Amino acid sequence: MSLNRNEKAAVVTDVAAQVARSQTLALAEYRGLTVEHLNNLRRQARDKGVYLHVLKNTLARRAVAGTPFEVASESMVGPLIYGFSEDAVAAAKVLSDFAKGNDKLVVKGGAYAGRILSADGVKSLAAIPSKEVLLAQLLGLMQSPVSRMARVLAAIAEKRGGPAPDEAPAAESPAAEPQAPEAPAAEAASAA
Repeated sequence: MSLNRNEKAAVVTDVAAQVARSQTLALAEYRGLTVEHLNNLRRQARDKGVYLHVLKNTLARRAVAGTPFEVASESMVGPLIYGFSEDAVAAAKVLSDFAKGNDKLVVKGGAYAGRILSADGVKSLAAIPSKEVLLAQLLGLMQSPVSRMARVLAAIAEKRGGPAPDEAPAAESPAAEPQAPEAPAAEAASAA
């Protein structure tokens, strides 16, 4: 089914709006995928915040014209599915992970930060941990020195404080007993 001029303009406008918000573009050839496979891929993409769309290549080239993704225009050949994501690795990760389980989806390339990516470049980008994982790792690194310091201080306190409490009650017991008998003697002397 062919699109008329207004429909094409609407598609280009929609894709251009996604391009403006995105950091990454990943391209994959979907030849031979069933509708069920495409629906699963779209569901995974939606869950990860990836804008996934099958587009005519001419419309995609118009949408990315004048953007950092324009470098991938020459790669836009054949039946492609386009993945755009605000997260730097999400689009690459969704397409690469799906391609691992389905040999009919072939990652062709992409673009990131104004540079064209080969298929291997997209797969390398997909291997980078997600933003949430990186933040968790950063938090762990930030907590590590504090927890190490706490363990060291606890060990020092235990080393210094361990023998002292055993010795302290023995030293305090004799001192506490003489004070008790002296108190009644002091009271008797003051009464006389």
